[in-house]
Amino acid sequence: MTETTADNRAKLARSAAIASISVALILVALKSWASWRTGSTAMLGSLADSALDLIASIATLTGVWIASMPADQDHRFGHGKAEALAAIFQVMLIAVSAFGIAARALSQLAGGTQTSAAGEGIAVSAIAIVLTFALLGWQKYVMNRTRSLAIQTDHLHYKSDLLLNLAVIAALVLDQYAGFGMADPLFGLAIAAWLAWGAFTAAREAVDDLMDREWPEEKRLAFVEAAALHPELTNLHDLRTRASGNRDFVQFHVDLPGTMTVEEAHDIIERVEKDLCQRFPNMELLIHIDPQGHVDEPGNPLVEEDEFAKLEGDS
Repeated sequence: MTETTADNRAKLARSAAIASISVALILVALKSWASWRTGSTAMLGSLADSALDLIASIATLTGVWIASMPADQDHRFGHGKAEALAAIFQVMLIAVSAFGIAARALSQLAGGTQTSAAGEGIAVSAIAIVLTFALLGWQKYVMNRTRSLAIQTDHLHYKSDLLLNLAVIAALVLDQYAGFGMADPLFGLAIAAWLAWGAFTAAREAVDDLMDREWPEEKRLAFVEAAALHPELTNLHDLRTRASGNRDFVQFHVDLPGTMTVEEAHDIIERVEKDLCQRFPNMELLIHIDPQGHVDEPGNPLVEEDEFAKLEGDS
């Protein structure tokens, strides 16, 4: 694969975003018409999901755009939390849609309402599947060349849309051709449950970001192992990690000999920072130097626990 320049990566990412929004607009229009023609709750659920795709694509790209802005005087740590705020907005929309679809499905079960125009509904779902496959192919191409987090998230969501469109086809076939009248509302309830689960998962990830949750244990361990490759460092403690959008933030204390000059200590820390930032891209690193033997907070394991000693204990 040829090297992709930053400008080309930006253009590719924008093209994937435009493609995603365009497909969502077409599907919203088609499924609005199909929902009116068929009266299907499953189709309504699929329409809601496509509408959310459109809003999510716009909200996500807006959040990523803001998150990519450099730090300024009012936001010295950058704007990475904008992605989590965009996700919370999406979660609220998804939860409301899931509740509305479930309520309609229950009403349909109680009233025995029948669907109609299965042919139109199935045709629209088939078109949606074809368009989604085409979009997924382009997104995959762009992802391989840009590693864009926003496009990766969109790609995962559209992959699940394939199952939703197949569910709509199954519901209409069972309801109108197989005579199983409960199929449509039951599929509608299943789609509502799927949307609710997606909302819960997205909310959990967004809250973790906003609450500055520590890195996953395996990533945290990999970082400590990388720092341990520098034998001049001892007693790495008070390690704190968090993520904000697509950027990571890490800080820790490390012991160096008290007799070392400021210039010598600076040169060591500069080499360590350069190596760690190469191993963990998009990371902002802050290292605090303690003289050997110094204790910051006696009895506080969150601060004083030596991460290097834990490595030796696990080996």
